[in-house]
Amino acid sequence: MATKRNATELGTQPIGKLLMQYAIPAIIAMTASSIYNMVDSIFIGQGVGPLAISGLAITFPFMNLGAAFGAMVGVGASTLISVKLGQRDYDTAQTVLGNVITLNLIIGIAFSIITLMFLDPILYFFGASADTIGYARDYMLIILAGNVFSHMYFGLNAVLRASGHPQKAMYATINTVVINTLLDPLFIYVFDWGIRGAAIATIIAQVISLIWQFKILTDKNELLHLRRGIYHLQSKIVKNIIAIGLSPFCMNVASCFIVIFINKGLKEYDGDLAIGAYGIVNRLVFICVMIVMGITQGMQPIAGYNYGAQQFDRVTRVLKLSIYGATAMTTLTFLVGELLPDVAVRLFTTDEGLISRAAEGFRIVVLFFPIVGFQMVTSNFFQSIGMANKAIFLSLTRQLLFLLPCLIILPTFMGAAGIWWSMPISDLTASLVAGVLLYKQFQNFKYHKS
Repeated sequence: MATKRNATELGTQPIGKLLMQYAIPAIIAMTASSIYNMVDSIFIGQGVGPLAISGLAITFPFMNLGAAFGAMVGVGASTLISVKLGQRDYDTAQTVLGNVITLNLIIGIAFSIITLMFLDPILYFFGASADTIGYARDYMLIILAGNVFSHMYFGLNAVLRASGHPQKAMYATINTVVINTLLDPLFIYVFDWGIRGAAIATIIAQVISLIWQFKILTDKNELLHLRRGIYHLQSKIVKNIIAIGLSPFCMNVASCFIVIFINKGLKEYDGDLAIGAYGIVNRLVFICVMIVMGITQGMQPIAGYNYGAQQFDRVTRVLKLSIYGATAMTTLTFLVGELLPDVAVRLFTTDEGLISRAAEGFRIVVLFFPIVGFQMVTSNFFQSIGMANKAIFLSLTRQLLFLLPCLIILPTFMGAAGIWWSMPISDLTASLVAGVLLYKQFQNFKYHKS
């Protein structure tokens, strides 16, 4: 049960203990979430075929776009709740919860209606061909039909973490993964629903976990709970949610356009199988990214609360520990990508052409991964303490300032290899920029301390 004592311990308990308490459930949840996405790809690749993997990869920009709106509300609201709890402003934190419900309903329904109206043209724009459009369409029709449930599920999970329920947020994610994993083979193989079966399993799993989240948040003994009078949108709260959530929103929108460029470039220089190879690499890298995101989600309420309470020593401490953990994870991914790429890729397919492309791509993409964890934590740190402008700048630096020009220029000289090499080059340069901004912020903390 979340009480005022649960919230205020963020400002008093040892930072290492708190980070473990909040990050481990988030890491488990995000690992489960990455497995959740991987399971779909594995069952689709092994049970439907290599072109189905390519069709699924075509939908990634859609997923990024949907996640952009979900993250804007979820991350913005959870950060705002953490800061308000640190300031002991419990009434505003309560109202933020109600506004999250309303915003997710509006955005989730509107997104589905608009995208369903133009589904085929959008998928062709994303890089679909006559051979892959059918798979992509079948998958997205179902995902978009249940989009409002997905938005609500992810948004409320962020709120649960911010309000002192990291374990329950973890359980919600694990429940979703387990249900999806059980339903995938049933729907794909037994019912012979193909790629549509994977989509149906995804939505059913999210709806079941969403029902459980609502049960938790209707408990009147909770510090934050659903009640009358909190659902009317308040312009100040909405503006604050959007301002803080604009960083992950921009990052996901940028990712959407980047994936479009990658898909189109790979299709032009190496065909549909190359898109499938990128889809596999994307899923493998996604495991690492989600674990690092778990660390940053554990950091977020601690950093936000202590920043609101002006305890800058504690903010600095949680940031450093988060960077250490993230760097360890990205370094491990680097080692797997360089030493065992073929083993990892074969989980998804038995097609030798697809295996060869994906293994080589994986090896290139993770080249500078040991420093990527630092860059991700830094970007999320600024977001956690409400410095939206810096977080947005860091989010867009890698995607638009470095990666996009590389994707345009390098393939003209190197063909498909230029697309793969664009990714580690942008990782390196973006990490250098993040280092400069973080150094300046540390100096600012030292000034406040003195």
